[in-house]
Amino acid sequence: MRALLLLALLLAGLLAAQPARAATTCSAVVDAALPFGTISNAAAGPSNATLNIRITCNTLALALLANAAVRVCVGIGNGDGGTTTTPWRTMVNGNGDTMNFQLYNDTGYSQITGLTPNGTPPAKELTLVYSVPALVGGSGVVTTQLSAQIPANQTLASGNYSRTFSGANVVLNWAYGETIIGNATMPSTCLAGVSGTGSASGVGTFTATANVLPQCGSYLTTDLDFGTVAGGISSNIDRTATLTLTCLRRTAYQISLDNGQNSLGTVRRMRTTINNSNYYLTYELYRDSNRSQRWGNTLNVDTYGNTGTGSAQQVTVYGRVSPVTGQPPAGTYTDRVQVTITY
Repeated sequence: MRALLLLALLLAGLLAAQPARAATTCSAVVDAALPFGTISNAAAGPSNATLNIRITCNTLALALLANAAVRVCVGIGNGDGGTTTTPWRTMVNGNGDTMNFQLYNDTGYSQITGLTPNGTPPAKELTLVYSVPALVGGSGVVTTQLSAQIPANQTLASGNYSRTFSGANVVLNWAYGETIIGNATMPSTCLAGVSGTGSASGVGTFTATANVLPQCGSYLTTDLDFGTVAGGISSNIDRTATLTLTCLRRTAYQISLDNGQNSLGTVRRMRTTINNSNYYLTYELYRDSNRSQRWGNTLNVDTYGNTGTGSAQQVTVYGRVSPVTGQPPAGTYTDRVQVTITY
């Protein structure tokens, strides 16, 4: 009896010393969207977002007291159609304009997320330890977040920006150690396993998005001065004024001019008041130097349209006072025209 018991114990010791061999596979569930929301041109501060990733590793049945130790790396590439990971990944809008952004392994935005384990930059690295009981096998789950950031002080064009990551741009690499009894040895890297390694490409698809709204500002106008006329007005008096504005690149805008404060229907008029009586002098505003295209306030009909460049743009307003029969009363004739920028 003693000899048999000793033999059984020795056999158990030999079995425990043997490394376990059971397939371990890992998969991931990745947020479909990485939305940054609305981004301002030349923003003073960065814009942040997070990408949630849930990783599940499964190991086939080993033994009653078996467990597995898995080191798994989440690798993210340049993005579909992207060309760089460092110093910035990029999103692009429909016109091909780019916006810099980045993914990081840490909340301090110091370690960029790369595609390859232990690479430069490295993939996101995680560990799991879980039991693998006989018959049913075992699994472990770990969740993580990648920190994402759009840097400040970018000169941007308006539009909807995006970059999709799928296929070879979202990969898992894992290495695993297994043991029938006791604690399994954790692999030192995701590429070198105690018991084995694995990899999977296209484990998730997500799209980074951001929106830059059209924007115009920095308005400056000059007065339209028809000058001083002695006597009657027997010929056209042509003068110009300017309107200067700065609109974000790719911002389509239209400039409308109303009919002024003294109009009679659509007829623009300047006014002077003498002894409590009002006198009027008609004039007109045009979009072209030939003074053939009246400037009004019906969008897409008689307004001036252009697209912003990101720099100041000067627009000329062409004015004309037509000849007048007789001599208007002497005085200072004025009108106020409202300018509206639609974008």
